[in-house]
Amino acid sequence: MAGDRWATFDCYGTLIDWNGGIRGELARVFGEERADELLRRYHELEPQLEADGERSYREVLTEAMRELGASAGEEDALARSLPSWRPFPEVPEALRQVRANGWKLAILSNTDRDFIEASQEQIGVPFELAVVASEIGSYKPAFGHWRAFEREVGRLPDVHVAASLSHDIAPANELGLRSIWINRLGESADPEPTRELSNLAALPEALDEFAA
Repeated sequence: MAGDRWATFDCYGTLIDWNGGIRGELARVFGEERADELLRRYHELEPQLEADGERSYREVLTEAMRELGASAGEEDALARSLPSWRPFPEVPEALRQVRANGWKLAILSNTDRDFIEASQEQIGVPFELAVVASEIGSYKPAFGHWRAFEREVGRLPDVHVAASLSHDIAPANELGLRSIWINRLGESADPEPTRELSNLAALPEALDEFAA
């Protein structure tokens, strides 16, 4: 593979424990006994609120909490807590190794600039580029993030790494990209990624197989 090698990443659910962060706030606001039910409902609401690309991610989080029934003082609970959400344990070391192996890293995220900067700080590993939904007026699975990356870098990435089949793997496949699905939840693959890993621990080796 000649020239720079680029790996793009989804952030929330792939690098940052998104479900853990959301569920923790739902349990705090609504009670532990309702947290799992409301997390499922949140996953239904979020793509609906993102569909037209007009809301910032802060607005998506706030409106979702409002629709879940949060009180006025707690409608921004998810937005307030997001900067403290932690990366999955293996993520920082895996990304450090990927960088050491010569890959350039970019994040393509359905979020806002201030949120992604806070999450990058939590991860503690530098990225060359981060494309966020609120700056391009588009949420994945639309192609806007990849097109923005292409405008910035001059081509599409060599591989896309993500945990969401619908938001990331499906559009990556449509764009003809190789993909690595991070299947943390033991789900069935539909559509099929190029590779499947249970977490990022083996990512450096998997990426270097692509580069061979």
